[in-house]
Amino acid sequence: MGKRKLQRFAEMETFEHVVQPSYDEVFRNDYHLKGKWDQIFFKNNQPIILELGCGKGEYTVGLAQKFPTINFIGVDIKGARMWCGAKKAIEENLHNVGFIRTRIDFISSFFAPHEIQEIWITFPDPQPKKYYKRLTSTRFLGYYKNFLKPDGLIHLKTDNRALYLYTKNVIQVNHLELIEDTDNLYNSSMEHPVLSIKTFYEKQFLAEGKPIHYLKFKFNNTENLEEPEG
Repeated sequence: MGKRKLQRFAEMETFEHVVQPSYDEVFRNDYHLKGKWDQIFFKNNQPIILELGCGKGEYTVGLAQKFPTINFIGVDIKGARMWCGAKKAIEENLHNVGFIRTRIDFISSFFAPHEIQEIWITFPDPQPKKYYKRLTSTRFLGYYKNFLKPDGLIHLKTDNRALYLYTKNVIQVNHLELIEDTDNLYNSSMEHPVLSIKTFYEKQFLAEGKPIHYLKFKFNNTENLEEPEG
């Protein structure tokens, strides 16, 4: 491991707004902040929004800057990348930002029913060969359903057309409510300040001329989610 990474890992240990639980703390166990993020971590009753697979945290920090009366948590396993967003939050004096360094497989260990208002999934690994690892698969949607508020929203931004179409299929098969949909975000009529935030990878994709796909949807009363065939 390079010296720079080691320095970042060491510095992250001192960040009060970064949570780095051990494997044993979250594997088949509830993390001690579950259901208490507002009371203990943020110390307020503002809504909480997650960014899953946050990478360098551009979306988490960008959202926090635009919406100071909402709390934001970025989740990723890559500590060296997360350091960038965590460091910027300190430099910008943002108190409505937190980060969790963990596998998203363990996300159910962190949040109680109705604790989260929205989820952003920004440019995740499309997992072309393993659908069950996709962050919009029914496996993961089942996790999210357990802690999202009844009217909670899920946003997906991706450059990967196959993941975009797969997610649309999941929405259709399970009769979820599709609210917004475009296969070319920056060549559409959509106007929203949130969509103007661009991640490191998104800027690269746009420079390469790739269209950005966007979906916004929410759960209905579907009890059991069904994975699409094929």
